[in-house]
Amino acid sequence: MATDFLTDKEIENLIQELKKFPHEFKDFLAKAKEKKGHKENEFNIDRPDGSKFRIMVRQSIHHHLDFSIILGYIKPNSNMLIRLKRYNGKSHQHQNRLEKTERFYDFHIHLATERYQTNSQFKPEHFAEPTDRYSDIHSAWLCFTEDCNVSFPNSNMQPLFS
Repeated sequence: MATDFLTDKEIENLIQELKKFPHEFKDFLAKAKEKKGHKENEFNIDRPDGSKFRIMVRQSIHHHLDFSIILGYIKPNSNMLIRLKRYNGKSHQHQNRLEKTERFYDFHIHLATERYQTNSQFKPEHFAEPTDRYSDIHSAWLCFTEDCNVSFPNSNMQPLFS
């Protein structure tokens, strides 16, 4: 990764890399700390090169469809977080500005792209597509774990919840 930004291929490789998550989702969400009208929790996963993945979950206390589940990446010797993927609830409109798409108000998945990183007007993960694969934070978690290759190393810990 010789440049200051990640290529689309590097982003895809990071997303597909195995990530071991030692928590059950319901416990992880239950331990979230309240902060400005939301509850939040995060977990770092160290990589051999000194970089880290960060899994973050945020949900509004007032509106259950206002949530984000995020896979972040922190380069070695850096504290800058790049959000590789973000699974958002149905709480706001979105438009892909560079592509000039119509605005949509749906559950949606953000993806960091090389194109948005090199355009300093937008966040790297500004690009998003609507989805009907989930309808709440729990089903979004299942999509997130599948799409981002999150595993649960202890046999009694599954990506399911009660």
